[in-house]
Amino acid sequence: MTVTLSTTFVTAPLPPQPVLLALFERINEGVLLFREDGTVAVANAAVRAMLGQAETDGDAETGTGLEPAQWLRQLLPPDALEHARQHGHWNGSLPVGERMVIVHLYEQEDAGRRHFLALFRRIEGQEDYERELQQRHAELRQAYLRLNGTQEKLLQSEKMASIGQLAAGVAHEINNPIGYVHSNLGSLQEYLRSLFTVIEAYERALRAPDPKALIPEIDDIRTRFDIDFISRDLPQLMAESREGIERVTRIVRDLKDFSYSGRDESWKLVDLHAGLESTINIIWNELKYKAELKREFGQLPLVECLPSELNQVYMNLLLNAGHAIAERGTITVRTGVEGENVWVEFEDTGGGISPELRQRIFDPFFTTKPVGSGTGLGLSISYSIINKHHGRIDLDSTPGVGSTFRLVLPIKQPR
Repeated sequence: MTVTLSTTFVTAPLPPQPVLLALFERINEGVLLFREDGTVAVANAAVRAMLGQAETDGDAETGTGLEPAQWLRQLLPPDALEHARQHGHWNGSLPVGERMVIVHLYEQEDAGRRHFLALFRRIEGQEDYERELQQRHAELRQAYLRLNGTQEKLLQSEKMASIGQLAAGVAHEINNPIGYVHSNLGSLQEYLRSLFTVIEAYERALRAPDPKALIPEIDDIRTRFDIDFISRDLPQLMAESREGIERVTRIVRDLKDFSYSGRDESWKLVDLHAGLESTINIIWNELKYKAELKREFGQLPLVECLPSELNQVYMNLLLNAGHAIAERGTITVRTGVEGENVWVEFEDTGGGISPELRQRIFDPFFTTKPVGSGTGLGLSISYSIINKHHGRIDLDSTPGVGSTFRLVLPIKQPR
């Protein structure tokens, strides 16, 4: 890459190299020009003084006897050079000896070679130091806000992706109760027609001169329409219909709670069992054909948490347990109290996890599922959520036997 200077401002050629080097020597700020391979082109007196001070004040790890570029590589954060490669620049504050310096690092590529220019300025006096701290604090805060916003979007995206994958099962779970409610309404319509026929017969009898004369006709109608059966079946039919509507209402409510973004959700005391049941209700169609679900719930106190985020963790672990079972198995959900913590355990009788994979299962985008079957974010997001709750996730797995994930959460969040 060739750098072209604007001819409207620069009207004289560059001075000879000795003049440039002499000018660099007079600059109070440190100037260090080096290549990616570590060779140094320029290291002015200020840089040499800083390096000498670091060698005098530092320990062996600080780099006694190091070349300037090697010293800088040890001093810089690991991502500084990479950031400069990608964005062309990096800046930050670094300790050099007993002093702090502000570093501006610039990168330029020419004919396949990368050149780096590092400028150093000492922080002099309390005011400069406080100003630098305030600037770094503002930058860190902005970075934190961006990271927090990205995490929220990622969490919400993973939630909706999970619901999307389960959409067919959720639709099936809703369709079943709607189906038999619709069928019951058809039966109810026939029952009402039969009951109205009997009522009309009774009304004719009441208006007749001799009501008893119509008793045989009424008995015949009651027998023909099986009114005795209708009187027994109606309460059951209505109870089934009400149960079906309540199940649909419950699924819709659970979906609403689960998909809630949580942006305005505050920490609250909740019953973890309610969240577990809500999550099981949503994904039951995904599990019921592969596993028997056992509940071994203990007596839990109300736990301070973000309930919708914990529901996401429950769903991820339950789905993973279901996917781990090849044909038919058992998933056991246990809860209990341990001192100032509660625990929720998900045990499956699947294929287990090998020791090599256990080191990576919480890494973002790592998945053992076929391409297109998983995002690789479920366990990573679950780990982040539990960490946010000041808890931990323990894993016990034996290949060929199964796995157990245990969530350990504090009952009260630390203040």
